[in-house]
Amino acid sequence: MRRSRVWPALIALAAGALAQPALPATAPIVAWTYTVRPGDTLASIAARMALSPGDLARANAISLDTPLVPGTVLKRPDPNGMPARAARTPRPVRRAPTPPRPAPVVRPAPPERPVPQPAPAHHADLTTPHLIWPTSGAVVTRFAATVHGQPDNGIDLAAFAGMTVRAAAAGKVIFAGTEPERFGQLIVIDHGDGWATAYAYLGKVAVKTGETVQRGSVIARIGASGEAKKPTLHFELRHDNVPQNPVPALPVRL
Repeated sequence: MRRSRVWPALIALAAGALAQPALPATAPIVAWTYTVRPGDTLASIAARMALSPGDLARANAISLDTPLVPGTVLKRPDPNGMPARAARTPRPVRRAPTPPRPAPVVRPAPPERPVPQPAPAHHADLTTPHLIWPTSGAVVTRFAATVHGQPDNGIDLAAFAGMTVRAAAAGKVIFAGTEPERFGQLIVIDHGDGWATAYAYLGKVAVKTGETVQRGSVIARIGASGEAKKPTLHFELRHDNVPQNPVPALPVRL
């Protein structure tokens, strides 16, 4: 099973930086932004985003009768009811009194050394959602593992058909339905701050697009849809649509 492709419904990048592949007129739009194509109307785009035309117009500061120019980038309204993150107030640092220092001794300058490059920042920082495991299945494919010569964008968990799938964190469902190319029954949840999780190869979907869920809410049952040959959950964590390793953000399993 190839993992190099991003979710077909989520590959639209912010501000239309890359050209988008052609989509059927009825295909759902679950990306955070959408680039207008010839023939699009505000009503047709809003319907594919599961929104009202008024909500889409307000989110983009345009009127309902504004003609859409191909190439214009429209953004999805921010989810309502998302838990706001409280600003962290820095604590005052107590410093011990500084004793008087002796006069500095002039020494020859040391030879120049290469400046070490900082290590890439890990995604598990203060903005990362506090995740729980979406199901109790065992990890059978790890993040970035090579499958058919391509890196995996998430992890696969083997489970039994009918097992519960739970939301890994609180958020708003921005897609719940069938993705016919690869993932079968698919759910995508937006957690705010650019974070989202996806749950694929599902059996039965128990939530609808636009629904707000809490961490641990039952959202689906394990199945074997899409490319899955046996009961499996494909789980992804993304930040600004960039795949991240979800394991460091999940509780340690004993």
